[in-house]
Amino acid sequence: MWNTWLTRTLNIDLPILGAPMGGRAGGALAGQVTAAGGLGMIGAARYATPEWIAEQLAVIREAAGEDAPLAFGLQTWSLGEGELLDAVLAANPTLVSLSFGDPAPYVQRVKESGAVVISQINSIEDLREVEAAGVDAVVAQGAEAGGHTGRIATLPLLQEILRATELPVLAAGGIGSGAGLAAVLAAGAQGALVGTALLASPETVGPEYAVPALLEAGSADTVYTDVFDKARHQPWPTRWFGRALTNDFTSRWHDGDGAGPSSGDEEQVSAAYDGNDPAQGVVYAGQVAGLVDTARPAREVVASIASDAEARLRAVAGVLD
Repeated sequence: MWNTWLTRTLNIDLPILGAPMGGRAGGALAGQVTAAGGLGMIGAARYATPEWIAEQLAVIREAAGEDAPLAFGLQTWSLGEGELLDAVLAANPTLVSLSFGDPAPYVQRVKESGAVVISQINSIEDLREVEAAGVDAVVAQGAEAGGHTGRIATLPLLQEILRATELPVLAAGGIGSGAGLAAVLAAGAQGALVGTALLASPETVGPEYAVPALLEAGSADTVYTDVFDKARHQPWPTRWFGRALTNDFTSRWHDGDGAGPSSGDEEQVSAAYDGNDPAQGVVYAGQVAGLVDTARPAREVVASIASDAEARLRAVAGVLD
């Protein structure tokens, strides 16, 4: 039924990838996205270990079956010598996302393992870098996205990237419903990453306060900031801040418009942070937070996005005579 580069290449039913949200998207969430007909990605963040990867593999196989395709998202800037990449490739993944940094040192190894390689990008400059590295497809990740992202909104970025490359292009950021998926597919994307829409699902891991905070948030209740990286001593390159729900901590420590670093000293900010306090702890989420008003299983969320997108795309054909 669905016929895009993503569905054909990965042999999946739906043009949907579960975003590899570090600290939130483990095997349980990825498994349910895959079971729904998309492909869930395990977010292997900087602090992930080979032991953790092994644990998540056991979980995803229980959720989606022993032969389920596997996908991982890695933060390229923090891979170093590649112990984490070794563990990922040993699992024989179908797809690996190498994002946030030049993937060139790792692309060939991933391709030799048989996996498809994609990279999330946030600018034309990023596009040229990952094209040169030899990736198979790119993800235009807009500033609406939750977690670490760039500064250009999804729709302008997607249009610019589609015009500038022959590679297949996926979209991420601000896609939380069938309307969003239909919009990016109609624009020319070959699929989409969905993240924030899944964050209230019971399969998502994270602090207990994260789901209630998300369910209460509106789409204006996010901020693009570096204060949580400072608070947790996360050495992210400063060209990528993170979009998170606003709370007392951001009210106190975030200043400026997100174009430059906040003014607080890292040690001072870190000393004031308590990640166990719901009023201070980070909940990375995107601007579609206002669409997430109920806690639903991930499989149900993915299925509803896909079915609504299909109906909208069929209906929009009637716009033309």
